[in-house]
Formats: sequence, C-alpha cells, structure tokens
Amino acid sequence: MLARVYSCAVIGLDGVIVEVEVDHRSGLPKTIVVGLPDAAVQESRERVHAAVKNSGFLFPRHHVTVNLAPGTVHKAGPVYDLPIALGVLICTEQIPPNSLDGSVVLGELSLDGVVRHVRGVLPMAALARDQGIKRLFVPMEDAAEAGLIPDLEILPVSTLRELADHLLGGKLIAPYRREKSQEVQSIDPAIINLREVKGQEQVKRALEIAAAGGHNILMVGPPGAGKTLLARALPGILPKLTIDEALEVTRIYSVSDQLPDRQPLIRTRPFRAPHHTISNAGLVGGGNWPQPGEISLAHMGVLFLDEMVEFGPRVLEVMRQPIEDKVVTISRAQGSLTFPANFQLVGAMNPCPCGYYGDPIKPCTCSSSTITRYQKRLSGPLLDRIDIHVEVPRVNYEKLSDDRLGEPSEVVRSRVEAARQIQRERFGNTKVHHNADMVVADVRKFCELSEEGRTLIKAAMAQMQLTARAYHRVLKLARTIADLAGIKRIAPNHLAEALQYRARATYFQ
Repeated sequence: MLARVYSCAVIGLDGVIVEVEVDHRSGLPKTIVVGLPDAAVQESRERVHAAVKNSGFLFPRHHVTVNLAPGTVHKAGPVYDLPIALGVLICTEQIPPNSLDGSVVLGELSLDGVVRHVRGVLPMAALARDQGIKRLFVPMEDAAEAGLIPDLEILPVSTLRELADHLLGGKLIAPYRREKSQEVQSIDPAIINLREVKGQEQVKRALEIAAAGGHNILMVGPPGAGKTLLARALPGILPKLTIDEALEVTRIYSVSDQLPDRQPLIRTRPFRAPHHTISNAGLVGGGNWPQPGEISLAHMGVLFLDEMVEFGPRVLEVMRQPIEDKVVTISRAQGSLTFPANFQLVGAMNPCPCGYYGDPIKPCTCSSSTITRYQKRLSGPLLDRIDIHVEVPRVNYEKLSDDRLGEPSEVVRSRVEAARQIQRERFGNTKVHHNADMVVADVRKFCELSEEGRTLIKAAMAQMQLTARAYHRVLKLARTIADLAGIKRIAPNHLAEALQYRARATYFQ
C-alpha cells in the first residue's frame, strides 16, 4: 500500500511543500531514501526504524522505498523523520490511510520515539497556511513558533506514540493556544541606555541622526573612549519593530536555528557584533547549501564591527554590495539564494596601531608610514558608503565623575520615531522606508536646496573632493537632520552639519 504524507523543506528563507511517499514490497529487508536527500536525511532510516519499534509498532521486514518529491529540491536535515515514520505506519495499515489528509507534519525522531525540535518552523508554517493547509503537526517545543502564523491549527507532538493514538481516535492532542504573556517584550541586557554614557555629546547627536535616517556610522577614537558603549546604545534609540518586521527577523533566526529560548517572536532590534576573525561566508552567508550570515542576522538592526580595520580586506569589501542593495545574493552550482540584509553598519576603529594619533594627552608612537598603511585598510569605496564619520575623543575626569545622568534613550527614541513618521508619510507605500534608502530620483525630488545651499554644496564638493555617491549621501543626511528639526526644506545649517560628518582629513587622506 502506498502512503503519502506532506512535509516541508526550507530553501533560503522560503518553504517548499515536500510529498513524502512510502511504499513497501516483498524482498530483502532494506530501506532506501530517494529524492535528493543529504546525509542527515539518509540517516533517518535508522532513526525511523528504531523509533517505530520502540513506540510499540511493527516495522515491515520487506523492501521499503521512501521518495521525497519533488526530486529537484534539495532535502536537508532531520525534519522528515516523523512524516517518514507515519508513512511507514500508513502503508502497513497500522494507522488509518486518510488520517493525515489536509495536514503537514514536521519533526525529528529520537530512537525512543520522542519528537525533537527542527529549524525553520516559522517559514514552513507560513507556507502551509498559504497553501490552504489547515493543520500542522510540529514538535512540542516548536509550537509557540508555529503559533505566530494565524489561521492555522497547530498540534504539538511529544512522541510518535502520542501522535499515532491521536490519529487512531484515542487520546486527542489539544491544539496549541498562544498566551498573551508570550507577547511581553524582553529587554536585551546587551543594550546600553544613553543616559549611562558620560560626555560624548557630539557622538550622541551623530547616533541620533543615524537612527532617525537609517545611516551607517564610523567612530574613530583612542582606546577606552567609549566607542563600543556608544555602539551598544544605538539599538535602544531605534524605533521598535513593527509586527511585520518582527516576523521577518524571526524568520531569519528560525532558519538559522538561533531563536532565543522561550521567545518565539523577536521583538527587539538585532545587534550583531562578529569577531574580526570571521570569514566571508560567516559574514555574508554561505556553505554548501547557503545559510544566512551575520549581515542577514542583523537585518532590521545593527551590525557592529569593532576594530573595523582588523577585519580582512576581502571580508570588508564583500559588504559593499549589500550596503547598497539591502540584500545579499549567494550563488552555488545548485542555484542562487537571496537573503535580506537591510542593516545599519556601525564601525569603530583606532586612528593608528597604538591608538593615540591626534590624542591631546598621550603621544602617538607610530611612524607616519605606519599610520597611513593602517588607515588604508579601509578602502575609499567602503568609506564612501558610510554616511557619518565622527571622532570619539578622550573623556576627562570631570565628566566621568559627574553623578548626573544624561538624556535617556527613551527620550531620544521619541524624537527618532517622530522623524521616522515624517519619512513614512513622505515615501508612502513605496519600498523606501527611511532616508538612507533613497535612490537618486528620490534625492532629486525630496532634497531640494535653496540657492544658498547650492552654493555651499558646490564649494564643499570642490574643497572636500566629494564623489557623486558622497554628494547624494550628504543630501540624504541633511534631509534626516531637517526631519529631526521638523522642517520641510533643507536649510544651509542642516547641510553644513551633514558635511561635517564626512571623513575627516586628519584621519583619512
């Protein structure tokens, strides 16, 4: 008897329905799996065999064939264990043949029949709902994640025996019900409140502008000046994630199997801080079958590169295209996959190897040629894509010893959200979400300058040798500064402030 059970595969960030066909015929006892399976799927033969027997069922002592259709889709991971086991039970008539009609089944099996967690449940649940499927069987610990998708009955499964009893009409599995307490937004302990940062008012202003317009920022200063502390404060002043943005971020973390424990929905903006020894594949994504990298895990959040010049040149250069396009495309022999990468880049670096070039107190011990080589590790094209370059000076004792707290992140966020609201009204239903996303046509339409402003930018282009890209980025930044001030037209003072955030000649020349 031929059995059919439906499951899912994940390709990139999207699900694909997989039809698991199981048949057995007379012959020597053997189980084969076809349909482009990887090693983990091939190993499911032994897991399923043991789980079926240890759950009190009979495994056929015949030739068993398992086909995972469509055969052109790569099948990876142990997600097919449970549907294969159910297919075996159906084809041997140990459970009713029509008991899984209109259902999708996901789950890995242990040897004793316990159903274990699998990655990528959220996109698979979304696909099942979109395909008109009404019922989804998932591992118990993945029920909360699958429950984020509305209009879908989620049945959490603990063991193969429990699911079989449900299908046989015995003890029924209660559908999952999402509790309101699960909607409580947790606070990331890594996020710093701006009120805890002493001094650095100019840098705080730069961070506020970066948050309001989605701009990239590079901080340059001596060791211990507070660059990392300031970077960790940026997510706290960014607008809160909308429910659609939260689901988009959660989908990426689900596929990467990095969802926090007991937090099915990510409600805080991601903050990723990879070490400078990271590889190209670790940063942008990759592998034999590509998985999201750090820039995709930072989607809708912040990617912080501490000691930015210590990252490999090739690692830094591969970010140039994602910074512009907000997506990263990875090509392999099997095909190409595209992952979202709409992140804010925050870089931090010392001005020289010893860290004290330009410091008013501690003298620099580096030669001029050493300083030049050190700074040249960041290429001109990459620096051109960073809107805000800000110096982080040493903090003196008077500011550090002052017990008064600064302006809290919540107050700054309110100004940032007001500026973002102006931008939402400006761009309407287009694909542009904030000023940093504007293309050339948008800049021409929304960044109109007065005659005085045109004179100023003309002189700045000649004196600062701005490229065409830098010219447009200055206008975008000036647009954000005007939005923070609640002014419709860019004034010369907004343009002047934007120009001061270009790369300083004292560092990059």
